[in-house]
Amino acid sequence: MASAAEQLVSNLNFAAFSKATELKKRIWFTLGALLIYRLGTYIPIPGIDPQALADIFRQQQGGILGMFNMFAGGAVGRMAIFALNIMPYISASIIIQLLTTVSPHLEQLKKEGEQGRKQINQYTRYGTVFLAALQGYGIAVGLEGAGNVVTDPGLFFRLTTVITLVGGTVFLMWLGEQITARGVGNGISLIIFAGIVAELPSAIVGTFELGRQGALSTVLILGIVVMSILVIAFIVFMERAQRRLLVQYPKRQMGNRMFQGDSSHLPLKLNTAGVIPPIFASSLLLLPVTVANFSSGGPEWLTAITALVGHGQPLYIVLYVIMIVFFAFFYTAVVFNPKDTADNLKKYGGFIPGIRPGERTAEYIDYVLTRITVVGAAYLALVCVLPEFLISYAAVPFYFGGTSLLIVVSVTMDTVAQVQSHLLAHQYEGLIKKAKLRGSRRG
Repeated sequence: MASAAEQLVSNLNFAAFSKATELKKRIWFTLGALLIYRLGTYIPIPGIDPQALADIFRQQQGGILGMFNMFAGGAVGRMAIFALNIMPYISASIIIQLLTTVSPHLEQLKKEGEQGRKQINQYTRYGTVFLAALQGYGIAVGLEGAGNVVTDPGLFFRLTTVITLVGGTVFLMWLGEQITARGVGNGISLIIFAGIVAELPSAIVGTFELGRQGALSTVLILGIVVMSILVIAFIVFMERAQRRLLVQYPKRQMGNRMFQGDSSHLPLKLNTAGVIPPIFASSLLLLPVTVANFSSGGPEWLTAITALVGHGQPLYIVLYVIMIVFFAFFYTAVVFNPKDTADNLKKYGGFIPGIRPGERTAEYIDYVLTRITVVGAAYLALVCVLPEFLISYAAVPFYFGGTSLLIVVSVTMDTVAQVQSHLLAHQYEGLIKKAKLRGSRRG
């Protein structure tokens, strides 16, 4: 028999949505914030020749620079104020989370709850500013060495470029936090999602134009469409997959009545880390070669490394897979603590049949979680790397890559789930108000 929550979810409809005033405000706020982000991707930094920049970008967009431009929603190709996008914030988050495992001070802050989390977030913001300033200065130097892109090179151009790019990243960081707090969905993920979706129509048009010119065969284009649909279906299936551990609660006596022991499930998602591992891996691969793609006169060793880690190269694919697998395990360990879960079960009298409560339960949960994370990491690596071969060897636009599809589908599912939870909470509030009114009438 369906629970009350499941019955409410099944009854969610447009009428319920139209009455949820708070949800509509959150959705409008989210759309307005994403519109501001998209407008910022069209405001160029001062002192740039757009035509010269477009010529250089057209020569290099097939490489890893094209991936950076995809995450930035086209802002790199226009060298807009949001060209760095939110990537410095993601890189700073990676560094802080890695330091949390080795630094006693950060580990203690993590255990202090909300206050400690705020302090860690503050450190992440400081790291974001530092990384954005470093990348901004590197981009300014690279633009000055890229021909006639900069109209008036010099110290003033470098200073204004660094200030503009750092300001754009800090603003996006703040905007993402506002979306998370006052909107619907995760703000940082939605900003990346908006950038990918905004560039998707032009990629589709470019693909059909290549087909019209004969550069891509009709069979290959149909194969791309079919592959995209299959990958989307596979992502949805794997993201919803979970391993449920049976949890039982013993009989308990309240007064003179004996209540039967209840049973429940502890759901462990197959992909606990979500879309974070591909984003982390992509940001780390983008970090060392961003400036090198702009610079035409750099050192030979930097040019050699850039060529080896170019998009579609074997070393790039190997490093990408290794980073995805590493971050899948690392982020799962960060967001899910088997010991805390076992302690909570023991506190409320719950136990897994056949497993002793406490330390043995934590070991069993960790045992199961490790094995399903192996499958989850393999799934992420497969989805993100398999289309890379088609992209590299068939000249398909990069935007059909597995990483972009994974981000779009995962963020969409997460946002829809949050909308449903808001509608569910609204219906619960309505039921409670009706119950109070009925009670007052009876009184």
